[in-house]
Amino acid sequence: MEMQVNEPAIAYGITMTPQEYLVWESNQPSKNEYVGGRIIAMAGASIKHNRILNNLMREIGGFLKGKSCEIFASELKIFVKSKESYFYPDASIICGEPDVAEEFKDAVKNPSVIFEILSPSTTDYDLGRKFFYYMQIESFKEYITIDSTSLQVQVKRKQEDGAWRFEEYNDVSDIFTIQTIQMQVLLQDIYLNVQSDFL
Repeated sequence: MEMQVNEPAIAYGITMTPQEYLVWESNQPSKNEYVGGRIIAMAGASIKHNRILNNLMREIGGFLKGKSCEIFASELKIFVKSKESYFYPDASIICGEPDVAEEFKDAVKNPSVIFEILSPSTTDYDLGRKFFYYMQIESFKEYITIDSTSLQVQVKRKQEDGAWRFEEYNDVSDIFTIQTIQMQVLLQDIYLNVQSDFL
């Protein structure tokens, strides 16, 4: 049985300005998000989580080879300017040149697609506050969450009128579309080496 790894959930009892956070974060051995002045620690991820992320990067990275959009893994911070907050999504797609934050070049402001891999300890955070903050990003069009404990992918897509449409997929043969890059993705490929645990 795979050992459960808790992610994130430690909120340090300290507050910082965004500038103080960026300096402090650059010297930390592990990742920490900055949300409304608070520091939220990101703990290690489970084997299932890592396998799903590897599958995602391989499938989408190969599809985007030679194209104008790129997929980035979780080392790249996303800056939500209107909320002065910084997040580490599990993966993000940026089309065109990354629009980097002014002082620190390891944070970008223009993701089109964001992926989060859910675990029991992160589901509420990823589907709640994180999604609300991501929605404030002008370039943000699609939010794709992948459950690491069951076969379930949710796609939230921004419509022309600004409303968000939700779709859910929970069968290994299901296919979802990343409209931003016109790519169809088979759940079986995303859950490679993981899906047998759920069947």
